[in-house]
Amino acid sequence: MHQRQRHDGLPLQRHRNRHQPRRGGGRHSDRTILYGWHTVTAALANPARRIRRLLATENAVRRLADEGIALPETLEVARPDAIAAELTPDAVHQGLLAEADPLPSPGIDVLPATGLVLALDQITDPHNVGAILRTAAAFAVGAVVVTARHSPEATGVLAKSASGALEYVPLVVAQNLARAIAELKARGFLVVGLDSEAADDLGGIALTAPLALVLGAEGKGLRQGTRAACDRLARLDLPGAIKSLNVSNAAALALYIARCALA
Repeated sequence: MHQRQRHDGLPLQRHRNRHQPRRGGGRHSDRTILYGWHTVTAALANPARRIRRLLATENAVRRLADEGIALPETLEVARPDAIAAELTPDAVHQGLLAEADPLPSPGIDVLPATGLVLALDQITDPHNVGAILRTAAAFAVGAVVVTARHSPEATGVLAKSASGALEYVPLVVAQNLARAIAELKARGFLVVGLDSEAADDLGGIALTAPLALVLGAEGKGLRQGTRAACDRLARLDLPGAIKSLNVSNAAALALYIARCALA
């Protein structure tokens, strides 16, 4: 495929072998690409995030200074087109591009056994995962669990779609989701899988904290092993003619229902 047809927001052909996510979603990259105002400024404010290189336009540098955001020693002032040349044509960088170390992935055993957790069963679209992370940050979700394979890396377009949420919501990378669910259950989490064919509506079942909601990929839904690992399965009842939602929208609705139930 010609490099200008790519849509992952990562560097162009000259860097492809180093920075393109591998198929299957294995997390092998030794650097994270962050671009866009909210994404980069959240990373700059995160003491756990090591910034290797920051490219910023003169306007962006002035705005960072006006907002009192400390600039790293790795800052390079660059023209907008020079920053754009580092990314795919559809990437909106807003004058900022950072290369950073990936954040560590915590284990389930160190997560607080309180509140809400999301688990994603092989959701591969980085736009969707990024949007889910952004929603998770808005609803104060304690962590998002993803699979080591068949999920996108936390870089590029995923980070841009998350709009800074990578800095606020821990991303737990599990080798096996069913085992991760078992660990959550052992720590006292009620685990509810969202399934359009489930007998019960999410809004009609008793939800208790700590709570983990599990979402599957669009079209495929939850895998059989994931379904079997959950305590309960529930659907989202919708009153309109269309009975299904984009997975990121479903996550937002499910989190709203859960937050209301746990309040």
